[in-house]
Amino acid sequence: MSRVLVLNCGSSSVKYRLYDGDEVLAKGTVERVGEPGGGPADHETAVREILDRLGPDRLAGLTAVGHRVVHGGRRFTEPVLIDDAVFAAIEELVPLAPLHNPANLAGIRVAREALPGVPQVAVFDTAFHHTLPEAAATYAIDRDTARRYDIRRYGFHGTSHAYVSRRTAELLGRPYDELNTITLHLGNGASACAVQGGRSVATSMGMSPLEGLVMGTRSGDLDPTIVFHLRREAGMGVDEIDDLLNHRSGLLGLAGVNDMREVLARRDSGDPAAALAFDVYTRRITGYVGAYYALLGRVDAVTFTAGVGEHAAPVRAAALAGLERLGIAVDPARNDGTGDRVISPAGAEVAVCVVGTDEEREIAREARAVAEATG
Repeated sequence: MSRVLVLNCGSSSVKYRLYDGDEVLAKGTVERVGEPGGGPADHETAVREILDRLGPDRLAGLTAVGHRVVHGGRRFTEPVLIDDAVFAAIEELVPLAPLHNPANLAGIRVAREALPGVPQVAVFDTAFHHTLPEAAATYAIDRDTARRYDIRRYGFHGTSHAYVSRRTAELLGRPYDELNTITLHLGNGASACAVQGGRSVATSMGMSPLEGLVMGTRSGDLDPTIVFHLRREAGMGVDEIDDLLNHRSGLLGLAGVNDMREVLARRDSGDPAAALAFDVYTRRITGYVGAYYALLGRVDAVTFTAGVGEHAAPVRAAALAGLERLGIAVDPARNDGTGDRVISPAGAEVAVCVVGTDEEREIAREARAVAEATG
């Protein structure tokens, strides 16, 4: 079997998985990276700790190390073997993902130094969305300005949407290249994707992960005038507005907490702020499902995934309420179950599914394929 190590460096954590074929040999997460009084001082230290924890015996015979890289820009539309030129190109993309690409690069840097004979493969969050039609990827601003500053819709959570849409086809026993699916990745970050025959044709996140659905701390869709208004009337600087929209908005801004479990508990206890946050959150999802239904023309499945999508039955029910005329409905008894499953009524025109995402497994699969093709 081929052994692959996956390193998923987030803004303040590092998740790792060691696979031998489909078997998980080791896994874990180093949290609070770089936080005062928290975990390791930086991502490089965290990755070194992980490699020490795994030890030379388990790292012997690695086929590849797969690295999650958030932003691949226009250049990287598929996984790629990392060399000095690729590393430099990912560095050049830091302005498009200043919170994430530096962390990803730190993991790559340490792994290349510690495991010099092992192929290192970058798997990009944006790559799955390179199939977006130009009409979906293009913003309606001056085209020369957009071209000069690489302004376009890139989309994110690509490894999750790829894995979940493929797993949905398996769950339904349908050919992947014939299935039209709307995937809803609902975690602290959240995004929707319209997948037509295995190809992303629309997605809610844009040039950055800020656009689209309401998230734990991000606002999602917003009238751009709000930014100008805050600058002119409140005197807020660019960095302060950036912090507001990315870290102090979404569920946190509306309800005071960014964990959907706490939002639901407060809503059930009669907290009006939590009730409004829930309604804003689910209403946004409903709108995207309806819009993507219109774009696809035919929808075979709507699939929920990630922390909220997999575990919050009230969110699933509310997000799809009122869409029965489109053949989309949730069976209450099935909705309260667990595991990968269909939660729509028997015989429903559109299958509503819950599928556990596994981004690390998808990264391992893609990294293994690149290493085998180039080795």
